[in-house]
Parts: sequence; structure tokens; C-alpha cells
Amino acid sequence: MRALRILLILVVIFGGLFVIADRVAVNFAEGEVADKLKTTENLDTTPDVSIKGFPFLTQVVGGALDDVQVGIKDYEADTGTEGGTIRIDDLEANMKGVEFSGDYSSATASTATGTASVTYAELLKTAKSEPTQVAPGVTANIVGLSDGGNGKIKVAVEATVLGTKLPNPVYVLSTVTAEGDIVRVHADQLPSFGGVDLAENRVRAITDFEQKIEGLPGGIQLDKVQAGKSGVEITVKGSNVKLAG
Repeated sequence: MRALRILLILVVIFGGLFVIADRVAVNFAEGEVADKLKTTENLDTTPDVSIKGFPFLTQVVGGALDDVQVGIKDYEADTGTEGGTIRIDDLEANMKGVEFSGDYSSATASTATGTASVTYAELLKTAKSEPTQVAPGVTANIVGLSDGGNGKIKVAVEATVLGTKLPNPVYVLSTVTAEGDIVRVHADQLPSFGGVDLAENRVRAITDFEQKIEGLPGGIQLDKVQAGKSGVEITVKGSNVKLAG
């Protein structure tokens, strides 16, 4: 009995030491991957990296991590124009099957899914905010974007007719979609400006617009978009996504 008791104590001690060693190792690895990702993506701040699954050390021996979660605040994505960027808020990605080199200088996930958002204020920069002529004596421009409910964007359009600015903006409910790396905002119904009959293509030149979003971390791509309370909510996905290297 005494020998069995001693054996059990040793098992508990060594088990505890293994857990401690495992957690120390995973914390080190998370820091290394975060630093490499910061450098690779030229980020201003260090991203949050969380390696899931236990034990970590057995995953290391196998050369691949089951599940890695990455969080990036205020990521500046490319817009396809020279020097143009758009701020992506709270980009969170869940990486599966992450293979890595021994020094964590390279790490690639077989698949990735995640979420992000673009505020309405940020997306508004894409719209034609300067007054544009839509017909003789009629100019209009978008002055605001907000949540229209039921997955729609409410677009506020300000118009001036024959030199007189209409007292209130005209509001239009619009649908937002993603195709490839393009986010499109398309009016469900066209507005009327002071009863003036306008050609559809001229009105849509104001109400409808699109924004290219590319250069997301590791090569992940846009999947779906939907209007939310404070901005456009985005889901992303990718394969062979590079976390580092």
C-alpha cells in the first residue's frame, strides 16, 4: 500500500510538471507566432494568438496544430487603388490544421474561417460624398450610412433641386453583397428628389457603390457580408493560409 501511495504521488507530481511544461511551451509558441505574424503582415500592434487543444507538446511532435485562433485589431486592407486602404475592425480567424517549422518562422493553416467588420463611417468614404449632377438642375450625394434592419443598409441621400437644398435627406434601403474581393451596395428602390423624374442609371450612379477589399492576412478572402448595427459584418474563409513565413 505504501509503495502504491508513493507511485500515485509520483504520477501526480510528474503529471503536474507535464501540464506546467505544456503551458509554458504553448505560451512561448503563441508569442513566437504572434511576433512572426506582426512582421509578415506589417502590423502596428501584435495580434492575439491562441493555440487550442491539450496537450500542446504532442501536437508539436506531430508537426501540426489542430486549432489556432488569431485576433487582429484595426487591420488596414488594400482597396486596389494606389495607397488606398480601408480599416477592418476586429478581424478574428480560426485556423485548422496548422503546419509549422521548428522555429515557427513559417506556419500554414489548411483551412481558415473568421469574422470581421467595417464601420459605416469607414464605408462612407467609398461612396460619392461630393454633390454630383444627376439631371439638369439636380445634384445629389450620400451623406450617411446606418443600419436599416433586416440585413439592410439605410443610405441617406441629400439633394439640391434648382438651387434649393431639400430640407431632409432621402433614405434608401440597400442590399450589401460580396463577390470575390468586391463589396457592393445596391439600392432596393430608387429615391425621388422633389418629384423630379430621373433616369435610373443617373440615380444609381449616386446610390449604388462598391468597395474592393483585398490583401487580407495570409490570403484569406471575403465570403459573405451583411449590414449590422454599427457597420458591415463580414465572414472570411481561406485555404493554405499563411500565418508566418
